[in-house]
Amino acid sequence: MKTNRAKSISAAAAIVALGVLVAGLAAYGFGRANQRSATDRSADPTGAGAPAGVHLEQRITDFTDRFDEHTGYRMPRRSERLAVAHAVGLVLDGHPGRAASALSGIDFQLRTITDSTTGRRYAELSDRTEQNPAPRGWGRVYIDLSRPVRWSVQVPHPVADTDTEQLGARVLLGSPGGVLVLAGAHRRAGVGDTADMAHRRDSVFDAVCDELAARGLPGIQLHGFADDSAPGYDVIASTGTGQSGRTDGRRLADALRMRNFEVCRAWARSCAALEGHENVQGRKAATEHVPFLHIEFAHSVRTDDRRLSDAAAAIHSVTFRWAAGG
Repeated sequence: MKTNRAKSISAAAAIVALGVLVAGLAAYGFGRANQRSATDRSADPTGAGAPAGVHLEQRITDFTDRFDEHTGYRMPRRSERLAVAHAVGLVLDGHPGRAASALSGIDFQLRTITDSTTGRRYAELSDRTEQNPAPRGWGRVYIDLSRPVRWSVQVPHPVADTDTEQLGARVLLGSPGGVLVLAGAHRRAGVGDTADMAHRRDSVFDAVCDELAARGLPGIQLHGFADDSAPGYDVIASTGTGQSGRTDGRRLADALRMRNFEVCRAWARSCAALEGHENVQGRKAATEHVPFLHIEFAHSVRTDDRRLSDAAAAIHSVTFRWAAGG
């Protein structure tokens, strides 16, 4: 009898001990889950939940693949375009939470993502209406968070200037400390020329570029031309209406020439009216005495993946110097 009773007591004690252990493990797991959630929320102030590791070039081209002349474009109000530019400034100044609050009022969002190829973290400012049947077409901004930002690459005519969006992504990923300003619609998606970001002052794209120029950040803007528009040339290199980028322009032209590109240097000769003298972002940069490069690539360059990579590598000869403060 005593033996059976002792066995019953031992079994009961074992069950209680097991219950305590399970409860403890559950509590530990719950606490760790809460800790991870808090960490995720601090990294992504909007709680938008973008994946941590993404192929950023693919993410960008997946976005622009939806563009065509009929996707539509709505002109932003002044307060809306300035809100995005202000948010970009807040991110650059290290205030992502305040930037997210500023963006939420205009249905934009701020995410923090990590590029799987470089391991660098980027802030992504994007329009929540992108997935709607009638997107506004205000574009995206990508900001390198791995180190202080020193330069920008601008893509005003994605898809319309074939594969400039892909080139822009490679330029951003190839040098640290950059910002990519990407238009959100085909240049002919709006009424008249309203979606032509390179020639309009009333866009989110232009407001963001103004913010960067006002901070003294040099920029390179990527364009494309038809092969027969400038026979014999692969690239048209220009500094627009300004002269502050002449040294950088010469350096880039030399780097392109070393990679077997035929380059027309607009500061030395006429380049088939492709010099970007009417480019509004270039004009703003000129008034701020900030280096600005307006670079046009032939269609045959942009549609050849190897040559596109060679073009990005040449551009890195300039962006690396900008990243280093040179």
